[in-house]
Amino acid sequence: MNPPVFILAVNPGNTSTKIGIFEDTKCIFVRNIQHGDEELRKFSSVMLQKDYRTECILSEIEKERFDLRTLNCVVGRGGLLRALKSGTYLINENMLSDLRKAERGEHASNLGAIIAYEIASKYNIPSYIVDPVAVDEMDEIARISGFAEIERESLLHALNTKAVAKRYARDTGRKYEELRLIVAHLGSGISISAHTGGRMVDVLNPRDEGPFSPDRSGGLPALKLAKLCFSGKYDYKTLEKRLFGEGGIYSYLGTRDLRKVMEMIDSGDQKARMIFDAMVYQISNYIGYMAPVLKGRIDCIILTGGMANEKRLTDAISERISFLGNIEVFPGEDELQALAEGAYRVIKNEEQVMIY
Repeated sequence: MNPPVFILAVNPGNTSTKIGIFEDTKCIFVRNIQHGDEELRKFSSVMLQKDYRTECILSEIEKERFDLRTLNCVVGRGGLLRALKSGTYLINENMLSDLRKAERGEHASNLGAIIAYEIASKYNIPSYIVDPVAVDEMDEIARISGFAEIERESLLHALNTKAVAKRYARDTGRKYEELRLIVAHLGSGISISAHTGGRMVDVLNPRDEGPFSPDRSGGLPALKLAKLCFSGKYDYKTLEKRLFGEGGIYSYLGTRDLRKVMEMIDSGDQKARMIFDAMVYQISNYIGYMAPVLKGRIDCIILTGGMANEKRLTDAISERISFLGNIEVFPGEDELQALAEGAYRVIKNEEQVMIY
């Protein structure tokens, strides 16, 4: 009988770090470590959060009395790397260097590989990432922005997006490659993608475009944004943080937590109601934006991500887009499971590891 494979999966998000320990592909321990705004404000950059988040992870594992020496590998969520193919990648110095430089932008996901590598190195075991946010399968026509000096690019919640699309295919007894899907990942960032032929052929990158979300501004009126950039009010770094981290709901209501927004609505706060309704309006519009990509032949629209746990949100979106076709809700995200499964396939030689 083959000995079990033990895998630690690490998924850093903007305001939390999710971890799971898996025996083969069965989760035996999971934690969602919340990081409050006050705690995160102590760090001037995402990269400076590394030691703090690593200590939080190790503290939670120590409470569980799990012996890290039994691990076979550590797998982390992939970050803003160079454009690459879908798959499981060995973490190496090239990858770590690119993540530290953060040339494609700062994001908590950049810490996934760095933390995984640091923990794995202590025990002389390999570390991996799976389907990072930089997975790029876009059609060439989708890259055209309308301004020759700017190209649209694929950056999205690829890990969960791919996982739920394939899960829907399994649940319906069909092959992912045969389906025509629109997937909306509703999290601290919102990414919407069109899938056909087993590829994400068009993507709304939540760093640049699409609907606003709990802390991201999404697509903004271009000339008004350009005017703000040259107003002298902000330097680049400050404005980047305002748009990506302090934008969206946070810029209007001072909270990133959808649960608090719903509490505000329930208490009669009309401004909170307006902002919530505007987010629903924009999400629905941008889902519709993807319909012509698939020429209107849509097998399913999938709503997923952490905010999909709020039924009032998914019901409100569904009411606006039901004319487009079948809608399925996969609340939360399968990211820890998808990370573990990707690493397991490589360890078991079921899939070729990819090198960055």
